[in-house]
Amino acid sequence: MKANTLAYLWTLIACLGLACEQASDQPPVKPPNIIWLMAEDIGQDLACYGVPALQTPVLDQLAAEGIRYTQCYSTNPICSPNRSAMMLGIHQNVTNTQHHRSYRKNPLENPYAPITHYLREAGYQCVLGNSLVRGKGMKTDVNFLNQKWGTWEGEEKGGLFDTIVDFSSVQEPFFAQIQLAVTHRGDWWQDIHAQSDDPVDPSAVELPPYMADHPLVREDWARYLDQIEYMDAEVGALMASLKENGLDDNTIVIFIGDNGRCNIRGKGYLYQPGIQIPLIVWGPGVDSGVVSERLVDVTDISASILDLAGAERPSHLTGIPFIGRDDLAPKPFVYAARDLWDEVLERSRSVTDGRYKYIRHYIPEQPFDVQQAYLEFYRPAVHIMRQLNSEGNLNPIQAHFFAPTKPAEEFFDLKSDPHETVNLINEPAYQAEVKRMQGYVRQWQSEHHDNGLDPIVWDQMVDASSVQLLNWVKEEHPEVIAQMKAGEEPGFSKWMKAFRAAEKQN
Repeated sequence: MKANTLAYLWTLIACLGLACEQASDQPPVKPPNIIWLMAEDIGQDLACYGVPALQTPVLDQLAAEGIRYTQCYSTNPICSPNRSAMMLGIHQNVTNTQHHRSYRKNPLENPYAPITHYLREAGYQCVLGNSLVRGKGMKTDVNFLNQKWGTWEGEEKGGLFDTIVDFSSVQEPFFAQIQLAVTHRGDWWQDIHAQSDDPVDPSAVELPPYMADHPLVREDWARYLDQIEYMDAEVGALMASLKENGLDDNTIVIFIGDNGRCNIRGKGYLYQPGIQIPLIVWGPGVDSGVVSERLVDVTDISASILDLAGAERPSHLTGIPFIGRDDLAPKPFVYAARDLWDEVLERSRSVTDGRYKYIRHYIPEQPFDVQQAYLEFYRPAVHIMRQLNSEGNLNPIQAHFFAPTKPAEEFFDLKSDPHETVNLINEPAYQAEVKRMQGYVRQWQSEHHDNGLDPIVWDQMVDASSVQLLNWVKEEHPEVIAQMKAGEEPGFSKWMKAFRAAEKQN
């Protein structure tokens, strides 16, 4: 359905059905069910996006039968700020939810409310999770005062979802948000790899040019792809259950990543691997086998969900509906921001129009490899490449990540340089485009207040317990630090439990 609006068509059909109710035995058309599948910490790393060495048959089929988007972006490269933007349909820097796991005792300011509030007003049951996926997929992780369950009453009571039920007992129409957490860095990665009948071959993976071609780097990348294959099987189980319960013919499925992959230049950074994410839309009325280059950010998905449901779409949303809405022009650029993550305050902003990318670093004196405590446990490739860099064994593209400072501004031509390896900020031939992209930053900041540029209120920030853990490990268990430097993941959760136990004894 290329030119018509799905939501308007469903509304029109429903109205016609009501008008003819006395003259026809046909029941009125039901509003669509909507499922939001959110995989954690993945880039566009699926076979249908052209990635070799892994198998994702379920998502490949959904893409073949639906629409695969190539220009979808998160508005922050870290989970909780980006999830906040998705839950509200509003850029996180507008609602003051931009700092990772902070301000969680602060209620949202009026008139902001989660999209589930509007969906429930439109008659939808809002479901969180499903027993068919690892951990039941119940993560919310947003940066404002809320409860997982219950009605939304603003400052008095802020419930996000109604219940957790499987498709066998769900009430229609429903909106289901299901988290696919296996792809998030965790102590389970090796177990998932061991369970695989056909694990990804490290020698067959294709590394980007900014990664060192080292056996342990390849192995770490392959383990990441193993998690994606496991996640694809989870999606297969969900789709089978949907069909078994007779729900597949009236359900829109939206598959997305919450932010980019957890590796160098990925999660936490405004380069493409940190903010460019997969998006597949499947369901009745959705075009089949289409690859769309439409520029989309995560708040557009939120706006589309409200649009599909026929729910109220408040004017303060920063998202623009796009599913079945060829009548609405996309935004000309996506504005993304990186702010506080645990103990590391970063102020970086980027804009992209899909072809060009501009990044401004407000704290250029802070290096990319800031040695953040949490990430020391979870990024083997960083430890390996850090050692290679100290030995002078990285090329300039790879060594860029380990420079003592960042450039204040970066500009890339994504068409000729998709891996963002050549900074064109001072190239004379690109100055017109540089000025245009800089103008987009000024335009966004003039239209919206960017709360991330305000002074930090540190007593409302997240407790940086990872710093305490790392310091304790350095003092009490130097062998763990040696494991990290050797490219092994020692197990963050395991050692955090040991640290907490030691604290109690003292």
